[in-house]
Formats: sequence, C-alpha cells, structure tokens
Amino acid sequence: MLRNRKVIILSHCILNQNSVVKPLSRSKGAYNDVVKLIVDSDIGILQLPCPELLFLGSRRPPMTKKQYNTTEYRTLCNSLLQNTMLQIKEYLGNNYNIIGIIGIEGSPTCGLLNNQGVLMEEFISLLKDEKIELPRFQIPTDYIEEKDNQSFLNLLKDFISNN
Repeated sequence: MLRNRKVIILSHCILNQNSVVKPLSRSKGAYNDVVKLIVDSDIGILQLPCPELLFLGSRRPPMTKKQYNTTEYRTLCNSLLQNTMLQIKEYLGNNYNIIGIIGIEGSPTCGLLNNQGVLMEEFISLLKDEKIELPRFQIPTDYIEEKDNQSFLNLLKDFISNN
C-alpha cells in the first residue's frame, strides 16, 4: 500500500481560483506552486467548500466579513462543513495525520489566523466540539502566482515538514 496517511485541508480557492471574486483572483487556476509543494510532499488534499460561490454566485461583488456575518450565511457554512467533519473524523479514527489547515489571509470567509472568516469560525467551532486541534497556516494577502513567492514557500515547506 503506497499511502503515507498524511492529509492537509485547504481553502477551496487554493485549488480553484475560478471560485474567487473576479477582481481578487491571484492565479489563473490553482495556486500552482502551493499545490505542487503539497503534492511533491506526498500529502493528500481535502478541499473545503466555497460558501461564497454557493451563497451569491460567481458574479458576486467583493464583500466584507461584516456583510457575510449573517445567520443565513453561517447556517450555510455549518451545513457545508458537515461532510468535511465526517471525513476528518474518519481519517483521524484510522490513524491518518492531518497536517493542518491552510486558509486565506484577509478573506471574509477563509481568513484563518488573526481575523478569522465566517467559514473558518464555524469550522474551528466544529473542530473544538469534537476536541480536534489542527495547526493553521494561511496564504498571505500579497501572494500572487506570477511573482517571486520563495520566502512564503519556504515558510509553507517548514509548516508541512513540522506537522
């Protein structure tokens, strides 16, 4: 069996920039260098859902966390995360190592560290309910696919190798 039993959880748009509000996309498709680093490290990927796309569609305007912070949106986020939680519990129950979660700095939905987005708040709450603690990392706001991202990629490589 070739499995290394390692999985990382990614915000949806890391694998699919087509889901991002049009003026804020930072890559043509996926974040190629981020995904390549993860794939080259032989780590499986669990992609989080994109509630923004489902809530307001692909032609939505850029919005703030305050605008997304509604009962209806939080209910959607929580509902979308239920399958993710089942997968996480299945992996952990079978001795897989979940390396951590990678979010998007400044995102009203997927911000993960200082200013958590709505989806991540719901996700962290669900994880706490299950007594699951996972390391967290995020793509910085200045990340753009076509520029030199080597210092960021070194940080990501350290995050991956230390978890």
